[in-house]
Amino acid sequence: MTIAEQDILPAGELSSFNFNQDYSCVSVSDKSEYRIYNCDPFAKCYSKLEEDISITEMLFCTSLVALVGASPRRLRINNTKRETTICELSFHTPILSVKMNRKRLIVVLEEQIFIYDISNMKLLHTIDTIPNPSAIVALSPSSENCYIACQPLRSTADYYAQSSQQSVGDIEIYDANAMKLANIVQAHKSPISCISMNAEGTLLVTASEKGTVIRVFAIPSADKVYQFRRGSYPAKIYSMSFNLVSTLLCVSSDTETVHIFKLSDADISNNENMDNAPPLKRRSSLQRGMNFLIPDRISDIWESSRHFASLKLPNAGVRSLVALSSTTPQVLVITSEGYFYQYNIDLENGGECVLLKQSSLL
Repeated sequence: MTIAEQDILPAGELSSFNFNQDYSCVSVSDKSEYRIYNCDPFAKCYSKLEEDISITEMLFCTSLVALVGASPRRLRINNTKRETTICELSFHTPILSVKMNRKRLIVVLEEQIFIYDISNMKLLHTIDTIPNPSAIVALSPSSENCYIACQPLRSTADYYAQSSQQSVGDIEIYDANAMKLANIVQAHKSPISCISMNAEGTLLVTASEKGTVIRVFAIPSADKVYQFRRGSYPAKIYSMSFNLVSTLLCVSSDTETVHIFKLSDADISNNENMDNAPPLKRRSSLQRGMNFLIPDRISDIWESSRHFASLKLPNAGVRSLVALSSTTPQVLVITSEGYFYQYNIDLENGGECVLLKQSSLL
Protein backbone atom coordinates (compact mmCIF):
# COMPACT_ATOMS: atom_id res chain seq x y z
CA MET A 1 0.00 0.00 0.00
CA THR A 2 1.26 3.45 -0.75
CA ILE A 3 0.32 7.09 -0.81
CA ALA A 4 2.17 9.54 -3.03
CA GLU A 5 1.38 13.24 -2.70
CA GLN A 6 1.15 14.82 -6.15
CA ASP A 7 0.40 18.37 -5.04
CA ILE A 8 2.81 20.99 -3.71
CA LEU A 9 3.73 19.92 -0.19
CA PRO A 10 3.76 22.11 2.91
CA ALA A 11 7.15 22.32 4.58
CA GLY A 12 7.85 19.29 6.75
CA GLU A 13 5.47 16.88 4.99
CA LEU A 14 6.26 13.56 3.35
CA SER A 15 6.05 13.25 -0.43
CA SER A 16 5.43 9.49 -0.18
CA PHE A 17 4.95 6.98 2.61
CA ASN A 18 4.40 3.27 2.48
CA PHE A 19 4.39 -0.04 4.36
CA ASN A 20 6.08 -3.07 2.85
CA GLN A 21 4.01 -6.18 2.13
CA ASP A 22 4.18 -7.71 5.63
CA TYR A 23 4.11 -4.39 7.54
CA SER A 24 7.56 -4.95 9.03
CA CYS A 25 9.08 -1.84 7.40
CA VAL A 26 8.13 1.69 6.39
CA SER A 27 9.57 3.57 3.42
CA VAL A 28 9.17 7.34 3.15
CA SER A 29 10.49 10.24 1.10
CA ASP A 30 10.52 14.00 1.36
CA LYS A 31 11.94 16.76 -0.83
CA SER A 32 15.57 15.77 -0.27
CA GLU A 33 15.84 12.14 0.87
CA TYR A 34 14.23 8.71 1.03
CA ARG A 35 14.44 6.50 4.11
CA ILE A 36 13.52 3.03 5.35
CA TYR A 37 12.54 2.21 8.94
CA ASN A 38 12.00 -1.02 10.82
CA CYS A 39 8.63 -1.11 12.61
CA ASP A 40 9.55 -3.37 15.55
CA PRO A 41 11.60 -2.03 17.14
CA PHE A 42 11.13 1.30 15.40
CA ALA A 43 14.46 2.46 13.97
CA LYS A 44 15.86 3.96 10.77
CA CYS A 45 17.81 1.33 8.82
CA TYR A 46 18.56 3.11 5.52
CA SER A 47 18.62 6.60 4.06
CA LYS A 48 19.87 8.23 0.88
CA LEU A 49 19.99 11.84 -0.21
CA GLU A 50 17.99 12.20 -3.42
CA GLU A 51 15.57 14.95 -4.36
CA ASP A 52 11.97 14.68 -5.52
CA ILE A 53 11.27 10.99 -4.87
CA SER A 54 7.50 10.60 -5.32
CA ILE A 55 7.12 6.81 -5.00
CA THR A 56 8.99 4.26 -2.87
CA GLU A 57 7.98 0.59 -2.88
CA MET A 58 9.86 -2.14 -1.03
CA LEU A 59 9.84 -5.88 -1.78
CA PHE A 60 9.18 -7.30 1.68
CA CYS A 61 12.42 -6.89 3.72
CA THR A 62 14.78 -7.35 0.79
CA SER A 63 17.20 -4.74 -0.53
CA LEU A 64 15.06 -4.27 -3.66
CA VAL A 65 13.33 -0.86 -3.82
CA ALA A 66 11.29 0.64 -6.67
CA LEU A 67 11.64 4.42 -7.00
CA VAL A 68 10.06 7.17 -9.07
CA GLY A 69 12.03 10.39 -8.86
CA ALA A 70 12.33 13.74 -10.60
CA SER A 71 11.13 12.25 -13.88
CA PRO A 72 7.58 11.03 -13.17
CA ARG A 73 7.63 8.73 -16.22
CA ARG A 74 10.77 6.80 -15.22
CA LEU A 75 10.87 3.84 -12.83
CA ARG A 76 14.14 2.82 -11.23
CA ILE A 77 14.77 -0.48 -9.44
CA ASN A 78 17.56 -0.09 -6.87
CA ASN A 79 19.53 -2.47 -4.67
CA THR A 80 19.98 -0.57 -1.41
CA LYS A 81 22.60 -3.00 -0.08
CA ARG A 82 24.90 -2.67 -3.09
CA GLU A 83 23.89 0.94 -3.81
CA THR A 84 23.30 0.06 -7.46
CA THR A 85 20.54 0.54 -10.03
CA ILE A 86 19.34 -2.80 -11.38
CA CYS A 87 17.21 -1.44 -14.21
CA GLU A 88 15.23 1.55 -15.43
CA LEU A 89 11.91 1.64 -17.29
CA SER A 90 10.32 4.61 -19.05
CA PHE A 91 6.62 5.12 -19.78
CA HIS A 92 4.58 7.45 -21.97
CA THR A 93 2.60 9.01 -19.08
CA PRO A 94 3.41 9.64 -15.39
CA ILE A 95 3.67 6.65 -13.06
CA LEU A 96 1.00 6.81 -10.36
CA SER A 97 1.84 3.69 -8.36
CA VAL A 98 4.18 0.71 -8.27
CA LYS A 99 3.40 -2.59 -6.52
CA MET A 100 5.40 -5.80 -6.08
CA ASN A 101 5.29 -9.32 -4.77
CA ARG A 102 7.91 -12.04 -5.20
CA LYS A 103 6.72 -12.91 -8.72
CA ARG A 104 5.26 -9.77 -10.24
CA LEU A 105 5.89 -6.03 -10.46
CA ILE A 106 3.08 -3.81 -11.72
CA VAL A 107 3.30 -0.20 -12.85
CA VAL A 108 0.09 1.81 -12.68
CA LEU A 109 -0.52 4.63 -15.16
CA GLU A 110 -3.74 6.61 -15.37
CA GLU A 111 -5.31 4.29 -17.96
CA GLN A 112 -2.99 1.26 -18.05
CA ILE A 113 -1.36 -1.33 -15.81
CA PHE A 114 1.92 -2.93 -16.94
CA ILE A 115 2.68 -6.39 -15.52
CA TYR A 116 6.31 -7.59 -15.30
CA ASP A 117 8.03 -10.81 -14.31
CA ILE A 118 10.10 -9.56 -11.39
CA SER A 119 12.84 -12.17 -11.94
CA ASN A 120 13.89 -10.72 -15.31
CA MET A 121 11.70 -7.58 -15.70
CA LYS A 122 10.12 -8.97 -18.85
CA LEU A 123 6.82 -7.31 -19.77
CA LEU A 124 4.10 -9.97 -19.60
CA HIS A 125 0.85 -8.11 -20.18
CA THR A 126 -0.86 -4.72 -20.22
CA ILE A 127 -4.32 -4.09 -18.76
CA ASP A 128 -6.37 -1.16 -20.03
CA THR A 129 -8.44 0.50 -17.30
CA ILE A 130 -10.87 3.35 -16.91
CA PRO A 131 -9.24 6.74 -16.15
CA ASN A 132 -7.74 6.13 -12.72
CA PRO A 133 -5.93 9.25 -11.47
CA SER A 134 -6.04 8.01 -7.87
CA ALA A 135 -4.28 4.73 -8.81
CA ILE A 136 -6.96 2.54 -7.21
CA VAL A 137 -5.27 -0.82 -7.79
CA ALA A 138 -4.32 -3.72 -5.51
CA LEU A 139 -1.79 -6.53 -5.99
CA SER A 140 -1.95 -9.50 -3.63
CA PRO A 141 1.31 -10.08 -1.70
CA SER A 142 0.96 -13.81 -2.38
CA SER A 143 2.96 -15.38 -5.22
CA GLU A 144 0.59 -18.36 -5.43
CA ASN A 145 -2.71 -16.44 -5.39
CA CYS A 146 -1.28 -13.63 -7.49
CA TYR A 147 -4.24 -11.40 -8.31
CA ILE A 148 -4.57 -7.80 -9.45
CA ALA A 149 -7.72 -5.88 -8.53
CA CYS A 150 -8.52 -2.89 -10.73
CA GLN A 151 -11.40 -1.01 -12.33
CA PRO A 152 -12.31 -2.54 -15.71
CA LEU A 153 -12.46 -0.62 -18.94
CA ARG A 154 -16.06 0.15 -19.86
CA SER A 155 -15.61 -1.58 -23.25
CA THR A 156 -14.75 -4.91 -21.57
CA ALA A 157 -17.92 -6.68 -22.65
CA ASP A 158 -17.15 -10.41 -22.70
CA TYR A 159 -17.96 -10.94 -19.05
CA TYR A 160 -21.04 -8.74 -19.07
CA ALA A 161 -22.54 -10.44 -22.09
CA GLN A 162 -23.46 -13.27 -19.73
CA SER A 163 -23.94 -11.22 -16.58
CA SER A 164 -25.75 -8.16 -15.30
CA GLN A 165 -25.06 -4.61 -16.43
CA GLN A 166 -21.67 -3.10 -15.63
CA SER A 167 -21.51 -0.62 -12.75
CA VAL A 168 -19.06 2.13 -11.77
CA GLY A 169 -18.53 0.15 -8.55
CA ASP A 170 -17.27 -3.01 -10.29
CA ILE A 171 -13.76 -4.38 -9.77
CA GLU A 172 -11.89 -6.70 -12.13
CA ILE A 173 -9.92 -9.58 -10.62
CA TYR A 174 -7.05 -10.47 -12.94
CA ASP A 175 -4.96 -13.62 -12.45
CA ALA A 176 -1.36 -12.41 -12.84
CA ASN A 177 -0.01 -15.96 -12.98
CA ALA A 178 -2.33 -17.32 -15.67
CA MET A 179 -2.61 -13.88 -17.32
CA LYS A 180 -6.38 -13.93 -17.66
CA LEU A 181 -9.51 -12.39 -16.19
CA ALA A 182 -10.59 -14.38 -13.12
CA ASN A 183 -13.81 -12.61 -12.16
CA ILE A 184 -15.67 -9.34 -11.77
CA VAL A 185 -16.66 -8.19 -8.27
CA GLN A 186 -19.84 -6.14 -8.24
CA ALA A 187 -18.77 -4.29 -5.12
CA HIS A 188 -20.73 -1.02 -4.96
CA LYS A 189 -23.24 1.05 -6.90
CA SER A 190 -21.18 4.24 -6.52
CA PRO A 191 -17.55 4.79 -7.64
CA ILE A 192 -14.76 2.95 -5.83
CA SER A 193 -12.43 4.93 -3.55
CA CYS A 194 -10.19 2.28 -1.98
CA ILE A 195 -9.37 -1.43 -2.34
CA SER A 196 -6.90 -3.83 -0.74
CA MET A 197 -6.16 -7.58 -0.52
CA ASN A 198 -5.07 -9.85 2.30
CA ALA A 199 -1.68 -11.57 2.53
CA GLU A 200 -2.92 -14.86 1.06
CA GLY A 201 -4.65 -13.23 -1.91
CA THR A 202 -8.00 -14.78 -0.90
CA LEU A 203 -9.88 -11.68 0.30
CA LEU A 204 -10.59 -8.30 -1.31
CA VAL A 205 -11.85 -5.36 0.76
CA THR A 206 -13.60 -2.44 -0.95
CA ALA A 207 -15.01 0.99 -0.15
CA SER A 208 -16.96 3.40 -2.33
CA GLU A 209 -16.74 7.18 -2.43
CA LYS A 210 -19.48 7.31 0.21
CA GLY A 211 -17.18 5.54 2.65
CA THR A 212 -19.94 4.35 4.97
CA VAL A 213 -19.93 0.63 4.13
CA ILE A 214 -16.87 -1.63 3.87
CA ARG A 215 -17.29 -4.91 1.97
CA VAL A 216 -15.11 -8.02 1.89
CA PHE A 217 -15.22 -10.51 -0.98
CA ALA A 218 -13.70 -13.96 -1.41
CA ILE A 219 -11.20 -14.17 -4.27
CA PRO A 220 -11.49 -15.42 -6.98
CA SER A 221 -15.15 -16.44 -6.45
CA ALA A 222 -16.28 -12.81 -5.87
CA ASP A 223 -18.68 -13.93 -3.11
CA LYS A 224 -19.44 -11.25 -0.53
CA VAL A 225 -18.44 -12.72 2.83
CA TYR A 226 -18.40 -9.74 5.22
CA GLN A 227 -19.89 -6.28 5.40
CA PHE A 228 -19.05 -3.59 7.96
CA ARG A 229 -20.50 -0.18 8.69
CA ARG A 230 -17.77 2.42 9.22
CA GLY A 231 -20.20 5.20 10.12
CA SER A 232 -23.41 6.97 9.20
CA TYR A 233 -21.80 10.00 7.54
CA PRO A 234 -19.75 9.95 4.31
CA ALA A 235 -15.96 9.91 4.58
CA LYS A 236 -13.02 9.57 2.22
CA ILE A 237 -11.31 6.24 2.88
CA TYR A 238 -7.52 6.57 2.82
CA SER A 239 -6.42 2.99 3.49
CA MET A 240 -7.61 -0.49 4.47
CA SER A 241 -5.47 -3.36 5.69
CA PHE A 242 -5.93 -6.93 6.96
CA ASN A 243 -3.65 -8.46 9.56
CA LEU A 244 -1.50 -11.31 8.26
CA VAL A 245 -3.93 -14.02 9.43
CA SER A 246 -7.01 -12.16 8.12
CA THR A 247 -8.88 -12.00 11.43
CA LEU A 248 -8.82 -8.20 11.71
CA LEU A 249 -9.31 -5.34 9.25
CA CYS A 250 -8.35 -1.72 9.92
CA VAL A 251 -9.64 1.32 8.02
CA SER A 252 -8.45 4.94 8.04
CA SER A 253 -10.30 7.91 6.56
CA ASP A 254 -10.35 11.71 6.50
CA THR A 255 -11.94 11.64 9.95
CA GLU A 256 -9.63 11.29 12.95
CA THR A 257 -11.02 7.82 13.76
CA VAL A 258 -9.38 4.57 12.65
CA HIS A 259 -11.80 1.63 12.82
CA ILE A 260 -10.78 -1.99 13.41
CA PHE A 261 -13.25 -4.71 12.42
CA LYS A 262 -13.17 -8.34 13.55
CA LEU A 263 -13.68 -11.00 10.90
CA SER A 264 -15.55 -14.17 11.85
CA ASP A 265 -13.58 -17.30 12.67
CA ALA A 266 -15.70 -19.15 10.11
CA ASP A 267 -13.89 -20.80 7.22
CA ILE A 268 -14.87 -18.69 4.23
CA SER A 269 -13.41 -21.21 1.80
CA ASN A 270 -16.22 -23.58 2.81
CA ASN A 271 -19.08 -21.13 2.95
CA GLU A 272 -21.37 -23.53 1.11
CA ASN A 273 -21.94 -25.03 4.55
CA MET A 274 -24.39 -22.46 5.85
CA ASP A 275 -24.11 -23.66 9.45
CA ASN A 276 -20.41 -22.70 9.48
CA ALA A 277 -20.66 -19.64 7.25
CA PRO A 278 -20.22 -16.05 8.44
CA PRO A 279 -23.46 -14.38 9.62
CA LEU A 280 -23.73 -12.44 6.37
CA LYS A 281 -23.79 -15.67 4.36
CA ARG A 282 -26.49 -17.21 6.57
CA ARG A 283 -28.70 -14.20 5.94
CA SER A 284 -28.02 -13.87 2.22
CA SER A 285 -30.76 -16.17 0.91
CA LEU A 286 -33.39 -14.54 3.10
CA GLN A 287 -32.18 -11.10 2.09
CA ARG A 288 -32.33 -11.95 -1.62
CA GLY A 289 -35.94 -12.99 -1.17
CA MET A 290 -36.76 -9.64 0.41
CA ASN A 291 -34.66 -7.34 -1.78
CA PHE A 292 -37.74 -6.12 -3.63
CA LEU A 293 -39.20 -4.94 -0.31
CA ILE A 294 -36.13 -3.38 1.32
CA PRO A 295 -34.32 -0.28 -0.03
CA ASP A 296 -30.56 -0.67 -0.54
CA ARG A 297 -29.66 1.69 2.30
CA ILE A 298 -31.83 -0.18 4.83
CA SER A 299 -30.51 -3.52 3.55
CA ASP A 300 -26.91 -2.34 4.09
CA ILE A 301 -27.68 -1.33 7.67
CA TRP A 302 -29.42 -4.64 8.36
CA GLU A 303 -26.53 -6.84 7.27
CA SER A 304 -23.58 -4.68 8.43
CA SER A 305 -21.46 -5.21 11.54
CA ARG A 306 -20.01 -2.39 13.63
CA HIS A 307 -16.35 -1.94 14.51
CA PHE A 308 -14.61 -4.08 17.14
CA ALA A 309 -12.04 -1.46 18.18
CA SER A 310 -11.02 2.07 17.25
CA LEU A 311 -8.46 4.79 17.85
CA LYS A 312 -8.33 8.55 17.53
CA LEU A 313 -5.59 10.32 15.60
CA PRO A 314 -4.62 13.85 16.69
CA ASN A 315 -6.04 15.54 13.57
CA ALA A 316 -8.79 14.94 11.03
CA GLY A 317 -8.19 15.41 7.29
CA VAL A 318 -4.58 14.16 7.41
CA ARG A 319 -3.73 11.47 4.86
CA SER A 320 -2.79 8.21 6.54
CA LEU A 321 -1.93 4.55 6.05
CA VAL A 322 -2.83 1.90 8.62
CA ALA A 323 -1.60 -1.64 9.25
CA LEU A 324 -1.76 -4.32 11.91
CA SER A 325 1.60 -5.49 13.22
CA SER A 326 2.65 -9.03 12.35
CA THR A 327 4.63 -9.44 15.60
CA THR A 328 2.72 -7.56 18.33
CA PRO A 329 -0.94 -6.67 19.10
CA GLN A 330 -0.54 -3.18 17.67
CA VAL A 331 -2.14 -0.89 15.11
CA LEU A 332 0.47 1.02 13.09
CA VAL A 333 -0.31 4.38 11.48
CA ILE A 334 1.75 6.59 9.15
CA THR A 335 0.57 10.14 8.40
CA SER A 336 1.54 12.65 5.72
CA GLU A 337 2.61 14.98 8.53
CA GLY A 338 5.56 12.64 9.07
CA TYR A 339 4.54 10.67 12.15
CA PHE A 340 4.54 6.96 12.93
CA TYR A 341 2.05 5.92 15.61
CA GLN A 342 1.91 2.62 17.49
CA TYR A 343 -1.34 1.80 19.34
CA ASN A 344 -1.96 -1.22 21.56
CA ILE A 345 -5.14 -3.15 20.76
CA ASP A 346 -7.00 -5.44 23.18
CA LEU A 347 -7.51 -8.53 21.02
CA GLU A 348 -10.06 -10.01 23.43
CA ASN A 349 -12.30 -7.07 24.26
CA GLY A 350 -11.58 -4.47 21.59
CA GLY A 351 -12.63 -0.95 22.52
CA GLU A 352 -10.43 2.14 22.40
CA CYS A 353 -6.80 1.47 21.43
CA VAL A 354 -4.09 3.00 23.61
CA LEU A 355 -1.28 5.10 22.13
CA LEU A 356 2.01 3.41 22.93
CA LYS A 357 4.50 5.52 20.98
CA GLN A 358 4.70 8.40 18.50
CA SER A 359 7.84 8.72 16.36
CA SER A 360 8.97 11.20 13.73
CA LEU A 361 9.62 10.10 10.14
CA LEU A 362 11.06 13.47 9.12
